[in-house]
Amino acid sequence: MSRAEEIAAALARVRQRIAAAASAAGRDPGSIQLVAVSKKMPASDVLAALAAGQLDFGENYAQELRDKRAGVAGLVAAAPGAEQAPRWHYIGPLQANKVKYVAGKVALLHTVDSAELLDEIDRRAAGGAPQACLVQVNVAGEARKHGVAPSALPALLDRFAALAQVRCHGLMLIPPFSDDAQTARPHFAALRALRDAERALPRPHVELTHLSMGMSHDLEIAIAEGATLVRVGTAIFGART
Repeated sequence: MSRAEEIAAALARVRQRIAAAASAAGRDPGSIQLVAVSKKMPASDVLAALAAGQLDFGENYAQELRDKRAGVAGLVAAAPGAEQAPRWHYIGPLQANKVKYVAGKVALLHTVDSAELLDEIDRRAAGGAPQACLVQVNVAGEARKHGVAPSALPALLDRFAALAQVRCHGLMLIPPFSDDAQTARPHFAALRALRDAERALPRPHVELTHLSMGMSHDLEIAIAEGATLVRVGTAIFGART
């Protein structure tokens, strides 16, 4: 089996998992968007996934995103019959000095976690379409993990109203790692509760539609708890070196 065939088969399995989890939760599978996490994978893997019908790809490192966007664009341009370009998502921690590689260049930026970062995204997106964002929330309060504290979330959402070039479309989290996927459930439920509470308060430039949560090992639980975006890498591309 070729590498492209392996990726296509893995994508089919992940899509089946999403459909089964949605059915079990009484949800429309079409309400859940798969983001294929292509970090540390070559541009040729992205092209193979594109050929298998995957359009949304997530990257964790700003400069890798810059380089891979260019590499994939070249492959797509050279591929016979290729019509689709990928939709890029930025899903990793972002420093202000790396915003220039991301703002205005991704369909969705998942990891806004401070007013300072948001202000820089707004500045860098000037002159183009507003940058769609999610706010990353550190629901578990982990000291070494990025994300705004739940208590600080309202103020950060308020900040979107003061800026012209950013829009908030939802919330994102990375739960504490555990081999037992069930331990993520209360964190997913807590993010959903935060989203539901905050979207009851109307704010300019804020429409809390999305919940970005769930990865290869716990996507079923995330879907049961309301995920609209699941970020899956290993189950599609295999283990990273």
